Amino acid sequence: MKYQNLIIESMEFLSRYVPYVPEFCVVLGTGLGRVVQALHVDFELSYDEIPHFPRSTSPSHMGKLLMGSINGVPVAVFQGRFHYYEGYSARELTLPIRVMGVMGVKRYVGCNAAGGLNLSFAAGDLMLIRDHINLIPDNPLRGPNVNAWGERFPDMSRVYSAKFARMFKKCAEELGIPLREGVFVAVPGPSLETPAETRFLRMIGGDAVAMSLVPEVIVAAHMGMEVAGISVIANVNDPDNFQPISIEDVIENAQRANSDLTRLLVNFISGVESWKE
Repeated sequence: MKYQNLIIESMEFLSRYVPYVPEFCVVLGTGLGRVVQALHVDFELSYDEIPHFPRSTSPSHMGKLLMGSINGVPVAVFQGRFHYYEGYSARELTLPIRVMGVMGVKRYVGCNAAGGLNLSFAAGDLMLIRDHINLIPDNPLRGPNVNAWGERFPDMSRVYSAKFARMFKKCAEELGIPLREGVFVAVPGPSLETPAETRFLRMIGGDAVAMSLVPEVIVAAHMGMEVAGISVIANVNDPDNFQPISIEDVIENAQRANSDLTRLLVNFISGVESWKE
């Protein structure tokens, strides 16, 4: 009950600032904050101003929530997220997604920077997440279930919306943006992968790897949201020709893809009213 009360208090605080329910909750990851330039901002708050929100400590994560619109579509944009490696539990780091769900938001789009495991990928590619493998040793649904939020054992066989996937592919084609597809692997971090770990992740079916997003997806799915995920491939890990990786390189390479990601998201969100099943 205590956790449930935290969610309600955060939601009631945010509801005082904005009289509408956003159509989308968009979470931006490492090096991807430029997307907010496409947002007509009604208000913005730093996470430390919002009751019970964690603090973002990761490089290039601004730690701000912005609410506004993209071509008339109401959107909540999280400029930065929280991670298991920062010391938060999966339940704590997904608190903002819970708050959005309680507010009535029905659509979640998560974006992150990831390392490529598929050797046909290149730095700067965008990958539509088709499915995921969760290797983070915590689950945000662990503990007492709030039945009003979702089922105790939610089905995850179709967690990534097929309709969203079709629309993202259509938007990418219209914009001339190559859009890869693949399986995303979430790892705890913060240490980056060894060559042997990279081989393992490829063997189990991974196309890209990072330390984020999946806990958010689990909570969004639990609350009945339509879900999509986009990974910006910041580097490609070839275990047979492994090169040292720095977080600075990851951020720099992710930032280079900001333009394509922004165009894709704007096109996708702008078409919400015309979507057909």
